[in-house]
Amino acid sequence: MTNAVLGAVLGAAAAMGLVMVASRLTATRRPSLESRVVPYIRDVPTVSVSWAPRPVSDRPSSALMALVSPVLRKGADRLESVLGGRESIRRRLERAGSPMTVDQFRVSQVVWGLAGFGGAMAVGVLGPAREPGRALPWLLLCSGCGMAAILARDALLTRQVTAREERILAEFPVVADLLALAVAAGEGPVAALGRVVSSSRGALPDELAVVLAESRTGTPIAAALDSLASRTGLAVVSRFAEGFAVAIERGTPLVDVLTAQTADVREAAKRSLIETGARKEIAMMVPVVFLIMPVTLLFAFFPGVVGLNLLAP
Repeated sequence: MTNAVLGAVLGAAAAMGLVMVASRLTATRRPSLESRVVPYIRDVPTVSVSWAPRPVSDRPSSALMALVSPVLRKGADRLESVLGGRESIRRRLERAGSPMTVDQFRVSQVVWGLAGFGGAMAVGVLGPAREPGRALPWLLLCSGCGMAAILARDALLTRQVTAREERILAEFPVVADLLALAVAAGEGPVAALGRVVSSSRGALPDELAVVLAESRTGTPIAAALDSLASRTGLAVVSRFAEGFAVAIERGTPLVDVLTAQTADVREAAKRSLIETGARKEIAMMVPVVFLIMPVTLLFAFFPGVVGLNLLAP
């Protein structure tokens, strides 16, 4: 094959590749039928379908997940049969504000367990498990690491619940004050709730947004507030939801109720802070004794030491 023929073949291949790339880019940049039609039917109510086709993913991990998902689900079912506590997990997921289902949480526990087992096994293969008579004990240790990882995932969920409830407690006085101001300004309870949800961000506004969405889809606002009180693990939020529902149903003054609840929450936060400081009094003394006092003494005595050195013969 001469150089001219070889150059012609390479040029044709390069031109074909460029044409394919250009056609692909043109196809991807072309607006879809949905994006062209949606602006004209934005106000048309949509009907939820029971089945929706899943778009094909171009990620390499999608094929791996499709192969591994049945095994993970079987492992999650086996873990559920061993550990149980499905209702407790469902309630904690609701309190944590997580979109995960119980089955998805069990799958994540299986993944954590496999990661813990695989990490311990990798460490063992690098050295400790190679010694004679150490394979079986190290295998038991790997199994223990897997179980510890599963329990650590459960403990992480509990920590997420605690952190979210702390955020709700910190946000409650401000949200209650905003609601009281909106109601005192003449707005109705539901309108005040919508104004606070639209102008606030946080864990408690998210819960109130769920209440507002349920009320707009046909659920009575009192029932939505009762649902908020039942799924929240905080007594103050339960009292707030119950008081709000009673005020809507019976027409009782809501501003006084919200103001009193806000004052109670702030006093409880002050008491909790004082109690925490009393419990950690020794720990609070550590930076004072080992950091602040030495620096203070250094600033107090250093000029005198320098002056004595200057005056000394």
